[in-house]
Amino acid sequence: MSTIYSVAASLDGFVAGPDDDLDWLLQFGFDAFREHHDRFTAGVGALAMGATTYEWLRGHDDAWPYPDTVTWVFSSRSLDVPADGDVRVVTGDVRGHHGLVMASAGGRDLWIVGGGVLAAQYQQAGLLDELHVTVMPIALGAGTPLLPVEAGTGALDLVGTTAFDGGAIELRYRTSTPG
Repeated sequence: MSTIYSVAASLDGFVAGPDDDLDWLLQFGFDAFREHHDRFTAGVGALAMGATTYEWLRGHDDAWPYPDTVTWVFSSRSLDVPADGDVRVVTGDVRGHHGLVMASAGGRDLWIVGGGVLAAQYQQAGLLDELHVTVMPIALGAGTPLLPVEAGTGALDLVGTTAFDGGAIELRYRTSTPG
């Protein structure tokens, strides 16, 4: 049971373009990644995301895309939750919720979804076990950073790679506790 930040990023380290734009990513389609992604999500028991990712998903899908997976949304404001999913909105530090979040995963992995701010909070708290970055063959020049940590992470251990048709490559790292 691990806490994993799995995300696609541009060559220059952005997970979204300016104004949270994902058109740069969507142009690559999903077919080349589907089987790999399905294997990954089969091991996921719960999701955690920030309010920006949550609101983007709600604004781009009529139905909640994760109806069978407990989703924790970290937000400083109230959010409407979908009727077709188990979405729990929480506030505060990730450390204060980590036990409940992991218990809700039922012995499976926790997937940190979306932007890097929440993933950085998990990393800085020493709660992020793995970082899976699918580097896309494009540079954006600006946008939302991959992992905006307040302090350096130290060296990460590369534990695997997966190359995809079209030039993308996933890099899988095991993290270490900050300090």
